[in-house]
Amino acid sequence: MPYVNKARPYKKEYKQQVERGELPARMERQRARNEMDKKGIKRAGKVIDHVTPLSKGGTNAPSNLKLTSRAKNASFSRNSDHTVKKNKPK
Repeated sequence: MPYVNKARPYKKEYKQQVERGELPARMERQRARNEMDKKGIKRAGKVIDHVTPLSKGGTNAPSNLKLTSRAKNASFSRNSDHTVKKNKPK
């Protein structure tokens, strides 16, 4: 925990996020979380995953989001020697 003995610099972090262009993406993710909460969907112990990843052209639209366990979202297909399988284009 980096801020145990000192205050967290929220204003500085916010400024850095804006400079990196992170703020719009963060706001979209937060909107998606809020929409699920309004619908009464229980997110405890789960994460919001994208059906089509953002890196592959997916969006944060509700139709592209699903709830999944943390373990499943962070797992990758592995080869028999335990190395991560490469994604092959179809």
